[in-house]
Amino acid sequence: MIPHYSRHIVCPPRGRAALAPLLCTLALLCRPGVIPAAEQPTIELKVDGTLVTGTPLAWSDAQVLLLARNGYLWQFAPEQATDYRLVSPHFRPCTQSDMRGQLLREFGRRFDVSGTGNYLVVHPAGERDRWADRFEALFRSFLHYFSVRGMRPAAPQFPLVSVVFGSQGEFAQYVQQVEGTTPMPGIVGFYSTRTNRVLLYDVTHGQAADEHWQQNASTIIHEATHQMAFNTQLHNRAAMPPRWVGEGLAMLFEAPGVWNAPEYPLARHRINEGRLSAFRQHASGPRAGGSLPLFVQNSERLFATSPAAAYCEAWALTFFLSETEPAKYLRYLARTAAREPLRTYSAQEQLQEFTDVFGTDLKMLEARFLRFIDQL
Repeated sequence: MIPHYSRHIVCPPRGRAALAPLLCTLALLCRPGVIPAAEQPTIELKVDGTLVTGTPLAWSDAQVLLLARNGYLWQFAPEQATDYRLVSPHFRPCTQSDMRGQLLREFGRRFDVSGTGNYLVVHPAGERDRWADRFEALFRSFLHYFSVRGMRPAAPQFPLVSVVFGSQGEFAQYVQQVEGTTPMPGIVGFYSTRTNRVLLYDVTHGQAADEHWQQNASTIIHEATHQMAFNTQLHNRAAMPPRWVGEGLAMLFEAPGVWNAPEYPLARHRINEGRLSAFRQHASGPRAGGSLPLFVQNSERLFATSPAAAYCEAWALTFFLSETEPAKYLRYLARTAAREPLRTYSAQEQLQEFTDVFGTDLKMLEARFLRFIDQL
């Protein structure tokens, strides 16, 4: 099972009086709500003693979202911040050169940093980089997929960073230190919305020829798709999309006809065979008829209680919508990307997002959905 991109820790509410200084400063510097990119200032502050330079994305009495110049997303209670000051009326993310220097200092002599147009890849020193070009090719496929459907994803604001560890042990140790969690057994990698990085380890230990790329490919494509979607405004790191939307899009790109259309041009190549098989088994067994509305309004529950069923349902619904209603599917992605930060969407609101785009006759939509999957 491929893990979901990491979630943010939500800080508990605090008393308004204790929060006034920072919130008043933000109110003076910025207009309330989500700040347009052209109006983003750069501020410097300390969060629990750590110096951070970035731009505030959104804030409330309970928490602040601040995007650092290196792409990190900081979420903290306002009273955790001290020594805040305005650095510039404009926000300038790190350049690729800046980021490369930071990565070299962070990872030390045991690692090299290789780059292409959009990517910086950290990998064991002395090994030939086989990763940056592959990520860049995936990015071109990602852009092509949406552009031929009438949508041009935004250019990434930051260099896209991937860290490739030489062993599972190094990978697990880093994830524990930086993410504060232990990766599940068998996990090859994942995308972190907090650090904006893809973290993985090379199962071939740097010794394999290019034909062995497939040993890492499914995880890499899945997690790279998360990273690309969150960095091209298809998703919003400050306001997460419904779980099934993010996972469904990532699984869509696992199919060779999506991530490598020139070599796999037929419609059947866009089918994710593994997910299709799992969904058919699910649909013929425990899946209840008429369950589409429940899935749309609270897919998180199914991911928590029956992840295998949730993943295959997310792929099947995403594939159906993207193949049969591509214009509406793109509108729905834009709708979920425009969610308001720092607020929880109720089940009814999530259903409303969906029906506003795809219509209210979900019984008919589900019948079309199941018939389409059955005929693949």
